[in-house]
Amino acid sequence: MTGYLHSIESMGTVDGPGIRTVVFLQGCALRCRYCHNPDTWKTGGGQQITPEALVRKLRRYVPYYTRSGGGVTLSGGEPLLQPEFLSECLRLCKAEGIHTCIDTAGVGLGDYDGILQNTDLVLYDVKHEAPDAYRALTGQPIDRTHAFVEAVRKAGTPMWVRHVVVPGVTDDEAHMQALAGYIRTLPNVQRVELLPYHLLGVNKYAALGLPYPLEGVPAMDRARCEQYQDTYFGGWSK
Repeated sequence: MTGYLHSIESMGTVDGPGIRTVVFLQGCALRCRYCHNPDTWKTGGGQQITPEALVRKLRRYVPYYTRSGGGVTLSGGEPLLQPEFLSECLRLCKAEGIHTCIDTAGVGLGDYDGILQNTDLVLYDVKHEAPDAYRALTGQPIDRTHAFVEAVRKAGTPMWVRHVVVPGVTDDEAHMQALAGYIRTLPNVQRVELLPYHLLGVNKYAALGLPYPLEGVPAMDRARCEQYQDTYFGGWSK
């Protein structure tokens, strides 16, 4: 069995608890208007690797995980688009005593039960709570991610919710109120993080010859984002 790897960040500190190795897998079914990693969209691109070879790379960081309460986060792209590979990587990590996390928008190829049985934490990227706005933002129907949420509910896996705040798209008071209401319906939520939209991925579109969907939209004001965080999501401690 082989998977398709985009890249590895060896010492991440923002994608789950503690010091983490973040493994970015290739492939994503969504085309989010604010995506900053269009180079991960293509399924089958990147470096081929077996689960065993990947976990051998991860073993060298175990002392850092142990001291910091960290572990491995499998991200993307969308890791759920490589379900067999993802499931085996998670199983092998758990066998090594490594804390496991998946960073996902919940739009994969199904069979989530086997994946979640070896997942200690889900970082769940909520694109939008309203079906029409979700489709306009991602190009996909919202029911696919709802199916993943139900699998998390069944598995009982803890969840951290993350949401990108984009000026003129997801930054108004009404949306924040609706988002908070939606998050209350999600299972096992321990934490909510609002992420301010940034422009760091713009140059990737030019390099790939792609038009940038949010041309002219400024980066989100961090102070306003923090105010929304405190006002609407203070009950989910950071």
